[in-house]
Amino acid sequence: MSSIRIDLISVIPGFFDSPLNAGLLGIAQKKQLAEIHVHNLHDYGLGKYKQVDDSPYGGGAGMVLRPEPVFACIEHLKAEREYDAVIFLSPDGELLKQPMANRLSRMHNLIILCGHYKAVDERIRQHLVTLEISIGDVVVSGGEIPALLLMDALVRVIPGVLGDSESALTDSFQTGMLDSSYYTRPAEFRGMMVPEVLLTGHHEKIEQWRYTNALKRTKQRRPDLLDNVEWKEEKKT
Repeated sequence: MSSIRIDLISVIPGFFDSPLNAGLLGIAQKKQLAEIHVHNLHDYGLGKYKQVDDSPYGGGAGMVLRPEPVFACIEHLKAEREYDAVIFLSPDGELLKQPMANRLSRMHNLIILCGHYKAVDERIRQHLVTLEISIGDVVVSGGEIPALLLMDALVRVIPGVLGDSESALTDSFQTGMLDSSYYTRPAEFRGMMVPEVLLTGHHEKIEQWRYTNALKRTKQRRPDLLDNVEWKEEKKT
């Protein structure tokens, strides 16, 4: 039985054909830890041409996603099951951060509405959407790319999706900081050496080094993250 079900609503459903069958999203579905269904909003469109958009009242550039198709699609889905959240990817939504991805990964049924065109009719946001999410201060052509990013972020922390489940727990942002530096073979490459402590096999000293390294990297690159970090006592290796 799937750990999570995600229903994607999009005007370009073919966009998801390859991504959903590759990488962790594909693995999660093959392991039956995630069930992802893509719905073509045009199936609920109006008239002969299955129209889903129209020009905005008051004039201006761009087109607006009409309410009728979106309401019809979401109401159809809700008639079949209960949903924990109806998510809309929006530039003015709550910024996606790791704690949110962790929380969503523990839910059972999610709807993700991918916006398109200039905007969506505000009544969709007011009466259907329960959670608005932004991936950052950047404009993309539609909600499909943010939806993929969101799904990857939440699916990868579902137990069993990754071959090494501990790996997801030590990634950047899981601890509130950036992750530490990593090295692999060879120990010496073009005169560049792997830090000696990593070659000792002393797990406690390696853990201390990685924490100190992660802290230093976070101070240099993302000092804003440290405002919310629960500080540990810095130890010397």
